Amino acid sequence: MNNPKIWLSSPHMGGNEQKFVQEAFDANWVAPLGPNVNGLEHDLESYLGNQSHVGALSSGTAAIHLGLILLGVQAGDEVLCQSMTFSASANPILYQGAIPVFIDSETDTWNLCPIALEEAIVDRIATGKTPKAIIAVHLYGVPYQIDEIRTIADKYGIPILEDSAEALGSSYKGQKCGTFGDIGVLSFNGNKIITTSGGGAIVTRTKELKDRAVFFATQSRDDAPHYQHSEIGYNYRMSNICAGIGRGQMEVLDDHVALRRKMHAFYVDLFKDIAAVTVFEAPNDDYFANYWLSSIMVEPDAVKGINREALRLAFEQANIECRPLWKPMHLQPIFEKYPYYGSTVAETLFKKGLCLPSGSNLTNEDRERIAGVVRRVFGL
Repeated sequence: MNNPKIWLSSPHMGGNEQKFVQEAFDANWVAPLGPNVNGLEHDLESYLGNQSHVGALSSGTAAIHLGLILLGVQAGDEVLCQSMTFSASANPILYQGAIPVFIDSETDTWNLCPIALEEAIVDRIATGKTPKAIIAVHLYGVPYQIDEIRTIADKYGIPILEDSAEALGSSYKGQKCGTFGDIGVLSFNGNKIITTSGGGAIVTRTKELKDRAVFFATQSRDDAPHYQHSEIGYNYRMSNICAGIGRGQMEVLDDHVALRRKMHAFYVDLFKDIAAVTVFEAPNDDYFANYWLSSIMVEPDAVKGINREALRLAFEQANIECRPLWKPMHLQPIFEKYPYYGSTVAETLFKKGLCLPSGSNLTNEDRERIAGVVRRVFGL
């Protein structure tokens, strides 16, 4: 434990963040509006392309919440949600008093299973409730099966809320993740590809919809000389200080993606001769993954006593942070009473899956320490 901690995914500053933050202090723009907020939104719109309109918010969770509101989700409505994800994808459904309906994963991308999704839609319609929205997630930066999910969504007239919190810099057939849904969501939490310390963004297809999101995010203030409110509002706007960090981070986004992909390639090489371990990879060249977190599946070996947890504990003993995959939402105490469609793919991924250190600031020394643990555990 004398070695310094190797984190799963720590912030990685590029150098110019302080310049933008200092400009905000110099101009006294420290409120949740200002030149850095406008600049970050413009930077993201330019990066995403596809005529995107971006609103900078206080978190990715806030973006999901506002996305549900913009899609008209109300109390009692049903929302289809990928089960294999972080709880922030599902919690805003309950904020609205709506009902989450969880969907299993498929084995190629670990994301929303098209077969289980359509089965759920047909069954919910048969009970008299057409789902109001679909929350699809790009897990660990690998795009979901975009064509298949869009075909099903259009077939039944259900909009997609695209949770791209983990996938800034990923793309499918050359199009950036965050631009495939009817509404998209980004996160700039401290562990993401780029960070604003805390923060997120909502991505819309029209300026009118973005303006509506910003209206809700600034306490739904009516156009009046006094404070007047005709709708429920939220304090969800990003601060100009945090946006300054984001502007500096946008300058190094492509570099960070390349470095994360380099870490993924390191793991592919490290585990290539270990039959018990499979490194999670995008299924084909249509999918460009940022590999926000590199993940593996560990087949248990009862004879050698090696499984996912044994490997995690070996890393922990070496002061290296690793974590199991997200525990599926339908297995969580707060969500287990809600409907679930599919088989046991997500459950199996959770039991066997492990996320490995993936930061863009990891060093050759860090990689050697990681490799040393793997060689020791597997007797190489």
